[in-house]
Amino acid sequence: MITPFRVAVLTCSDRCSRGESEDRSGPALVQFVREKWSAEVLAAACLPDDADLICRQILTWAEGAPPPDLILTTGGTGLGPRDVTPEATRRILDRPWPAILELARLRCLPQTPLAYLSRGEAGVVRRSLVINLPGSPRGALETLAAIADVIPHAIAMLHGEGHEQRAHGDPR
Repeated sequence: MITPFRVAVLTCSDRCSRGESEDRSGPALVQFVREKWSAEVLAAACLPDDADLICRQILTWAEGAPPPDLILTTGGTGLGPRDVTPEATRRILDRPWPAILELARLRCLPQTPLAYLSRGEAGVVRRSLVINLPGSPRGALETLAAIADVIPHAIAMLHGEGHEQRAHGDPR
């Protein structure tokens, strides 16, 4: 497995990008990935809820040298008229991975049924795993924590490793 893996965090928020409110979700995710996985955080940014800007930033990171193994976005996943992060992400996904956020919502259900209001997308862009998370610090952290056990193996598989670890149903 690749350790530590490289991460980039993108906050998608009109208000935070204009300095009208403090970005708490992005820094909380940076702290989480450093503490949980000893991840190397390559970049963190805050952009307005603009699909073209979001696409461009994710692609810039995914095509960078070195690219992040994991790109996390926070914000823009709700039902509001400016919530466009899933649409932006969907436009550039090379390979969608909807099951990971289905798992996150299922695991978050005991804490909050509001988890099902998040419309996040996930998948692969170039050789980076991209996951959209909710915009609140609590929602972002709970969602990421709910799938944190799966992410390292997914990144290993993305890099051609980990396929031999165990067969389905094999508890080893």
